[in-house]
Amino acid sequence: KLQAFACTGSRKPASGDGGFKPAPEVDVTHSHRFLRVELELNANLRRLTFSEPVQYVYNPLEYAWDTHRCYVETYCRAGQRFLFLGMNPGPFGMAQTGVPFGEVKTVVDWLKITGSVGRPDREHPNRQITGLACTRSEVSGQLLPLLRGPVLMFTCPLLVLSAVDGGQHGHML
Repeated sequence: KLQAFACTGSRKPASGDGGFKPAPEVDVTHSHRFLRVELELNANLRRLTFSEPVQYVYNPLEYAWDTHRCYVETYCRAGQRFLFLGMNPGPFGMAQTGVPFGEVKTVVDWLKITGSVGRPDREHPNRQITGLACTRSEVSGQLLPLLRGPVLMFTCPLLVLSAVDGGQHGHML
């Protein structure tokens, strides 16, 4: 269910924001409409089935909804100039944090996102979810602070793994 609560962490953008506009405490016109669309997407994604070699499917928009919601409420607003897209979440980025390109250090220290992260129903033994406690780095997430400030970023929410923990990208499915 969509919850219209402000995230618990700091909602102010980092300095050097490159024209970034502060968000109101709760933006029901943009961020919550986007969250509703994501909830509908999640309902449709739950119906997907995969054949071999896929053994594990993680949807961080379900088990990391709290941090993802905080991210969307903070950064999904009218007037943004950028939209970042990715193939699928990295195992040490969005899969851990619920934030696109979301390496933990970037999410916590730069984007100022807080919240709790659960776990998928079924986890690969070598790709367990530890949420904001994850100590491994996601290379794509380390690049974001090179930008002038936090910007709007969204991606496909599914991490699809084979039994040997290799990521299964779109062309492999």
